[in-house]
Amino acid sequence: MGAQCNFLKASATLKELLEKAGRSERYAATQLLFREDDGNAGVFLVLKGKVRMGIRGLPKLDRLLTAGSLLGLPSTFTGHSYSLTAQAVTQADVMHIAQDSFLQLMRERPDLCREATEILGREVTFIQSALAERRKHAANSKIPHLEVGVLI
Repeated sequence: MGAQCNFLKASATLKELLEKAGRSERYAATQLLFREDDGNAGVFLVLKGKVRMGIRGLPKLDRLLTAGSLLGLPSTFTGHSYSLTAQAVTQADVMHIAQDSFLQLMRERPDLCREATEILGREVTFIQSALAERRKHAANSKIPHLEVGVLI
């Protein structure tokens, strides 16, 4: 299912302001919050429940996130597509904050922007590790095919 981690936890102040800026949504178990390669829809603050975040084809890198976790920062800051998939594992109450609202809050509150940037750094490190593992896995899975081809 994935290791539980706390590397995306927001402070009480950031959570409070995100809750004011967003709209509450309920996700059923197995429902997607966002998918790898989807266009940006903003950030998601987990209020209750558990969400699995991972990268397609590498389930051993999945991470289980709980209340207080802030998801979707890299995509929201850059405007690019999501790099990971976030899926509810249990019923989850989530605050969805649109990209414009989130970025406005970051402009108004440099202290919270610093905090979000620190969370972003931790998430980017995770994404880079996941992508490096995916490349390694892809390279390793090609080697046996080449060796079989040489033997035949």
